[in-house]
Amino acid sequence: MSHFFLDYYSGMAWYNIALEAVAFFFGIASVWFAKKENILVYPVGLIATAITAWLFYTAGYLGDMLVNGYYTVISFYGWYRWHKGKVGQDLPITKTNDKEKITGALLFFATIVVIFTLYKITDHPIATDNWIDIFLSGMFFTAMWYMALKKIENWALWIVGDIIAVPLYAYRGLGMLSLQYVFFTILAIAAYVSWRKSLNNSR
Repeated sequence: MSHFFLDYYSGMAWYNIALEAVAFFFGIASVWFAKKENILVYPVGLIATAITAWLFYTAGYLGDMLVNGYYTVISFYGWYRWHKGKVGQDLPITKTNDKEKITGALLFFATIVVIFTLYKITDHPIATDNWIDIFLSGMFFTAMWYMALKKIENWALWIVGDIIAVPLYAYRGLGMLSLQYVFFTILAIAAYVSWRKSLNNSR
């Protein structure tokens, strides 16, 4: 078990290990803040996603890199939408309407097409795990969009995507990332329950 978690890092520069540790901590913290509907989810998440995007870029995982780059950009929008900068205007939890469901589906498929095209343009080989990565990218893009709108469905997408990501990163030998997604899955389930309770109470 120790080899599974440590072998990948044996030849890695110490500063990359330190960056991954920071991203790990802030990533877990951001999901915790999201569960609590705390606006700190965005500034904390920005640190995690920016670092993770860089780490995936250096590792050559284009889909993962784009997802985290997108997280970084959409976090600023979500930060604005959740609070709008004025007291008393906090965004409530709601369910998606038909238009938002269609938008989410279009975003999912558009993301897959864009990332697939990027792989082709850069002549980057698409292995089996890359296909899963492309699928997860579409799912996570949509989930992040729904989170910015504070739609409860975002957690359903996170839960499914996180469960898939656990064996994906284990297969790639990225033990710490695999473990992180285990925590993400547990927190996402707890967050869905918490948001569902808040939504029911608001009704």
